[in-house]
Amino acid sequence: MKGNIFAIGDIHGCADKLARLLRRLPFDRRHDTLVVLGDYLDRGPAARQVLDQLCDLRTQGVHLVALLGNHESLLLEYHQSGDQALLPYLRQLGLENTLESYGGASLPELAALSFLPAAHREFLDSLLPYWETEEYIFVHAGLRAGVPLAAQSLADLCEVREPFLGSEHDYGKRVIFGHTPFATPLITPHKIGIDTGAAYGHLLTAVELPAVSFYHAA
Repeated sequence: MKGNIFAIGDIHGCADKLARLLRRLPFDRRHDTLVVLGDYLDRGPAARQVLDQLCDLRTQGVHLVALLGNHESLLLEYHQSGDQALLPYLRQLGLENTLESYGGASLPELAALSFLPAAHREFLDSLLPYWETEEYIFVHAGLRAGVPLAAQSLADLCEVREPFLGSEHDYGKRVIFGHTPFATPLITPHKIGIDTGAAYGHLLTAVELPAVSFYHAA
C-alpha cells in the first residue's frame, strides 16, 4: 500500500473536535488512507455534523475506510428487527443526543431510519466490520484470540473488551482499535487503542502509521 494510514478513534458526535483534528493531520489526499474506527453517533451533540464531514470526505475523493461501531450496529439491528426491547439499550448509549442533532424523530421514523438523509443512510450501510492491510488489522473493539479474522463474531468485533484488552496474544498483525476509552493511547507490541474519551470531555485522537505518531484535538 502506498502512503500512510491515519486512524481516528471514537468520535461520538464531537463534530468540532473532528474538524480540528482533521486540520492537524499531515494527510496527503493523493496517497494516504483515513480510517475511522466506528461510533460516530450518540453521546456527543453533533452526530449529524460528524456524518456530514465523513460523507464530504468521500465526495472529495479521500480514501476513507469507515468501520462499524457498536452504536451503529445496535441502531441497524433495531432497524432490521424492529425489536422494541432494544430501545432502552439505544437510549443508554445516548441515542437521544443523535436524534436531537437531526431535529428529533418519532418511533416509526427511528425504526425506518427515515430521519437520516440518504447520504447518511448509505454511509451507515457501507460500514465494514474490520479492515486488514499487510501490517495491521483495524477494528472497533477487538478480537477473540485463536479465531481466524474472517470467523470473528460481529459482537466481538464491535463490543469485546476482556479478554482482548488484557491479552498479549499475537494476532499476526498489530491491531488498531477504539471502543474502550483510555486517558492516553494504549500502546503494546500487538495493539494500539486510540479511544481517548472525546465524548466525555477528553481528547479525540488519531494515530499515523507506520510512524506511530499521535495527533489530538480538544
